[in-house]
Amino acid sequence: MYAIVEIAGQQFKVAKDQKVFVHRLPGAEGDVVKFDNVLLLDNDGQVTVGAPVIEGAAVAGKILRHLKGDKVIVFKKKRRKGYKKKNGHRQYLTEILIEDVVASGNKPAKKAAKKAEKGDDLKKIEGVGPKIASILAEGGYDSFAKLAKADPEKLRELLLEKGGKRYAMHNPETWPKQAELAAEGKWEELKKWQDELNGGRS
Repeated sequence: MYAIVEIAGQQFKVAKDQKVFVHRLPGAEGDVVKFDNVLLLDNDGQVTVGAPVIEGAAVAGKILRHLKGDKVIVFKKKRRKGYKKKNGHRQYLTEILIEDVVASGNKPAKKAAKKAEKGDDLKKIEGVGPKIASILAEGGYDSFAKLAKADPEKLRELLLEKGGKRYAMHNPETWPKQAELAAEGKWEELKKWQDELNGGRS
């Protein structure tokens, strides 16, 4: 059995006991995570395609380690302008082990199910990336329900405390309301609103 699943904004073909490198996920090494955005499922030749996702299907995995990817050189040049700029970038990654691929209507293994409910994917909030999601989880906001009750000013203070001055540009004003819609499962309403936002700002 294998599945096509969306993890941290990317699509992966995964099977049980497979190791996958994905964009940095919130959580510590050893934590079990669950991914519900299963787009396709192949169960011994019986293929199910989601519209856009398969209801009830999920992929459970365990975080093995956090690391950085290989350095990528970004070079920019403008002819006859005397402009050259060279930067290096190393993507923050997480290595996960796929422990279970669950078809619609089935239940994941008890161990995976218990830990997978630990937190929500806060990166679905407009303006929240992998690093900010990790900071929020560290500060106790690891679910949509908890983030929905947060004070934007306290979120701003948390970003500055944990991430430094480079996070002063982020405005968490809309994050609690977005999280409230996500917690209530109002995804269409949330998506419509996010299309009107600019980096999470109204």
